[in-house]
Amino acid sequence: MLMKLKRGRPVVLAILMALGVLVNCTPAKAAATETAVLAGGCFWCVEADFEKLKGVQEVVSGFTGGTVSNPSYKQVVRGGTGHYEAVQVKYDPAVVTYEQILHAFLRSVDPTDAGGQFCDRGETYRTAIFVSDPAEKASAKAAVREAEAALGKAVVTPVLDAAPFYAAEAYHQDYYKQGEIILTRFGPRSKASAYKLYREGCGRDARVRELWGSAAPFAGG
Repeated sequence: MLMKLKRGRPVVLAILMALGVLVNCTPAKAAATETAVLAGGCFWCVEADFEKLKGVQEVVSGFTGGTVSNPSYKQVVRGGTGHYEAVQVKYDPAVVTYEQILHAFLRSVDPTDAGGQFCDRGETYRTAIFVSDPAEKASAKAAVREAEAALGKAVVTPVLDAAPFYAAEAYHQDYYKQGEIILTRFGPRSKASAYKLYREGCGRDARVRELWGSAAPFAGG
């Protein structure tokens, strides 16, 4: 009997080794992607800002909070649809938290302005945080209180229940880095160059720096 066990031991060891290899080769599950929906004025600018943030995987420019299904950009900017220009920020929660995203967002806009953002005026350009569950709502309200305390001023950015989000037309996505040449009042420029001129001319970064100083995470971009 002892001899049989000794002879069988290499077989048992081989089986155990094979099982170990199978366990080690099992592919790890991909980390879940979560989404934050934010309105911060011109969606080109918010998209450009958040694509710099570590842990963010994708930012989509679009519209939310309105009464018209699948609106076009022209419909929204013409007014009357109730939509905000907004972005979907898709992120890896193992790298960046929802709370960190909200902290960066409120310090990348003027949350004291209820009439729009910077040179862009009207309901389309108002700020807002759209939340999809009680946990997000609690985090958003806490972030607003924290921003108010930091500024010593009332923050008018509302926390709103999530609404259908509609992606804007393809030409709006990643506008800030497109090389297509367009005609501007400064002459022919690439979209990327025109975007930089617009952002500077609109006073976005200057106002954010004025409000938030060194706490502004993206000013200058």
